[in-house]
Amino acid sequence: MKIGVFTVLFGGRKFPDALDYIAKNGLEAVEIGTGNYPGGAHCPMKELLASKAMADDYKRQIRKRGLVISALSCHGNPLHPNRKFAAEHLEVQHNTIKLAERLGVDTVVVFSGCPGDSDNAKYPNWVTCSWPPDFWEISKWQWEKKVIPFWKKEAKLAKAHGVKLAFEMHPGFVVYSADTLMRLREACGDNIGANFDPSHLFWQGQDPVACVRLLGKAIYHVHAKDCKIYPPVATKGVLDTSSYASEMTRAWIFRTVGYGHGEDFWRDFVSTLRMVGYDGVLSIEHEDSLMSVDEGFKKGLAFLKNVVLKEKRGEVYWA
Repeated sequence: MKIGVFTVLFGGRKFPDALDYIAKNGLEAVEIGTGNYPGGAHCPMKELLASKAMADDYKRQIRKRGLVISALSCHGNPLHPNRKFAAEHLEVQHNTIKLAERLGVDTVVVFSGCPGDSDNAKYPNWVTCSWPPDFWEISKWQWEKKVIPFWKKEAKLAKAHGVKLAFEMHPGFVVYSADTLMRLREACGDNIGANFDPSHLFWQGQDPVACVRLLGKAIYHVHAKDCKIYPPVATKGVLDTSSYASEMTRAWIFRTVGYGHGEDFWRDFVSTLRMVGYDGVLSIEHEDSLMSVDEGFKKGLAFLKNVVLKEKRGEVYWA
């Protein structure tokens, strides 16, 4: 396994400076945001698509520092009922797929998106329960008329460019759990898999290790991000819509790896990833509001170095 970082964390630095800092700290991989929600601070996508020479130089900058690109990420909502918004996100997604092919990257990280409740909707409608009956009908319509037809087409396009789509399971979108990811994969094919971020599963009450076992070979990329549940959950529940900056009153917040769950969980997590065949990158995503960028990054990195499995597994010589 390799330790990497989602470079949006260093969006305030110029790309060469960010790469130098990442390499100096001993990381081996970078996940690069290309636009949509993560932004594209380190990826002049249109220029890279227009110029093979520029794309080759971009790759050289990364390679000469001993780094690889684990994924290109364009998390967005191409199913948004606002057609202009959806079209803009879809254009970034398509360009990201093309750029991944040019750069020799086989994984693009996305969100599944969320439609509205009808063709006349203005905003997405994330359904969280099946009753009253309206919600069941909305969810059925979304999946049958919007979600599955759209992602079947996108999966086919990505496959034609030699790219896999790794869905981050995120509340607010139709794929938010291991179960909903497998539903989409079964409908649209095995070019669809997971960008496995345990933080979003923790606060929903899912067991990330059980989800790893369920998804198995469908895991294409992994985020290293933690989450901590706090006492207000007793009266608020987990569907907390308050500001992420209101740490004292929130039911949960994102934490740097190791500050939500200890080594027992993370050792089991990386071991189970290896059991199901994932030996790729653990990409640090830092969204801990209690720490600075540098402190959260360095503490997360130091923690992961103690739990990540670096060497190839040995023979079972004792049996």
